[in-house]
Amino acid sequence: MKTLEKLLQLNRIIRVIGFDDAPFENKNATSVNVAGVVCAGSRFEGMVWGTVRKDGDDATAVLCQLLKQSKFYEQVHIVLIDGLGVGGFNLLDLPELAQQLERPCVCVMRRQPDMVAIQKALENLPDTAKRLELIRKAGPIHIQKPFYFQTQGGNPATVGKVLQRLTVEGHVPEALRLAHLIGSAVMTGQSGKRA
Repeated sequence: MKTLEKLLQLNRIIRVIGFDDAPFENKNATSVNVAGVVCAGSRFEGMVWGTVRKDGDDATAVLCQLLKQSKFYEQVHIVLIDGLGVGGFNLLDLPELAQQLERPCVCVMRRQPDMVAIQKALENLPDTAKRLELIRKAGPIHIQKPFYFQTQGGNPATVGKVLQRLTVEGHVPEALRLAHLIGSAVMTGQSGKRA
């Protein structure tokens, strides 16, 4: 498989999967649905659908399984996730995800996270120290306007260029935007306002 650098250099289509969790009721939910949308550049090609435990610890394993057991695995060049938490504070082990999938894995954020607020929220959950370690292991937050992201398995400068290539407009790559819209529509009957 060609590297991201080579794909950019040759101006080839980059295939991406973007994962986002669907809306869920904060109080009563025990599980949360996750949509994974596959795009060739910004063109929708397919999707996977799964479930993680709300505030659990299975997000890394679930996303690995969803992609590796799909027909899309061999085609995908890069994996995008909407933030490090899936299903509340079910935090990804980003280095482990990149190693298992053998692809660059990138958590994309809309803004710089408020680490003080995050730490305070994590104190209400079991395994606080373990969850904080997962945030640390994800690596530094890179800013390449308009993107904020953490990456494992990919050069940050190259990843920034790839994010630009995969974004039609705004601050969200198309695969993540579609995953958000589809998750919202399935769970609430209509797509959400913010994607």
